[in-house]
Amino acid sequence: MQDFVINMLKEKIPSAYTYHNYQHTLYVQNMARELGLQEGLNKHEMELLHTAALWHDTGYIHTYKGHEEESCVMAREYLPGYGYDQAAVKQVCGMIMATKIPQAPVNLPEKIIADADLAYLGTTGAFEKAAALFQELQSINKDLSKEEWNRQQVSFLASHRYFTHQYQLKKEPIKQAYLAQVRKLVQDK
Repeated sequence: MQDFVINMLKEKIPSAYTYHNYQHTLYVQNMARELGLQEGLNKHEMELLHTAALWHDTGYIHTYKGHEEESCVMAREYLPGYGYDQAAVKQVCGMIMATKIPQAPVNLPEKIIADADLAYLGTTGAFEKAAALFQELQSINKDLSKEEWNRQQVSFLASHRYFTHQYQLKKEPIKQAYLAQVRKLVQDK
């Protein structure tokens, strides 16, 4: 299944999507696995989390807006063929939907994937990842200026919160430093 989804993303995600691509999916899977272990998920929960992280952005193949719902459509289509029953597919879709902005996870696995999807905000590589996202968004909206992007980032970062204890402790302080840097860019304009 891993190879199938990654190859599908490589072949079908538009090349202009410099952020939402197969590398992002692998990153989210890695962050989710690491965080799931730290937060004490059991083996079954880890398997479903891994699956949700793998499928969470497949909807970008068909649509940009509402891609999470489309990812669930695809998961419901393909997961039974990999032995997932209806209850497991429902849990996977719950996790996929937990990545939708604004995030509203309701259980620990959903909190973990929501945090993993935006883990980069609390890293020293945040500017680099944000630049890739800006480039992607600009390919969709040519009128998006760097100044407007920075204002959007300040608003988003100021309202964003991590849901897991691990990320609140480890990533939130780094995210706050990143927010301060982006605020300075906005103020200097």
